[in-house]
Amino acid sequence: MPKTKQLGRDFYAQNTLQVAKELLGQRLVHMDNGQRLAGIISEVEVYRGEEDQACHARAGFTNRTKVMYGPPGHAYVYFTYGMHWMLNFVTETEGYPAAVLIRAIQPVEGLKTIAARRVQVAPQRWTDGPAKICQALGIDARHNGIDLCASQSEIFVEMEQQVSQTMITTGPRVGLNNVPEPWKSIPWRFRTSLAKAENIIDTL
Repeated sequence: MPKTKQLGRDFYAQNTLQVAKELLGQRLVHMDNGQRLAGIISEVEVYRGEEDQACHARAGFTNRTKVMYGPPGHAYVYFTYGMHWMLNFVTETEGYPAAVLIRAIQPVEGLKTIAARRVQVAPQRWTDGPAKICQALGIDARHNGIDLCASQSEIFVEMEQQVSQTMITTGPRVGLNNVPEPWKSIPWRFRTSLAKAENIIDTL
């Protein structure tokens, strides 16, 4: 399928809060050995600047965070808790560390492969967390720094639908127990409701 709807560099170069909201409802695609594995983005979080005490960039430019300081429209994939990969999209301008964490998607393509990778897990729980997304789609360290805007990129986002602001809910980011205020409670988590995940079992 031609990538006629692939989001380009200008999209990711926007303010991170705007990018996060506009990512809701769009289609995240991983070309995994020629197979399209994809889902509609339904939840995201913003991490922005060295001053953000929940952001990895609070430590400054390091080997881990260097992708965040790079050009917008690249994947920042990191390892956490000694077992999980997390997918983020770098935003804004080169030199300013900011990214959107992809927290949840609604699977729509490659469902048999996703089901096999999330065996003994109910469909509505296949991809309702950032680590689950990476497991389901097969995203790991190999994809850190990948250009989301390149024509032959393995990972990219396609324009799918525009979500009304009235359909977006906001709240604090998840799992920031040791992060000081105001960063712990800042409402930089954005969600929208999509079709019920239970329905996808009928398409397997």
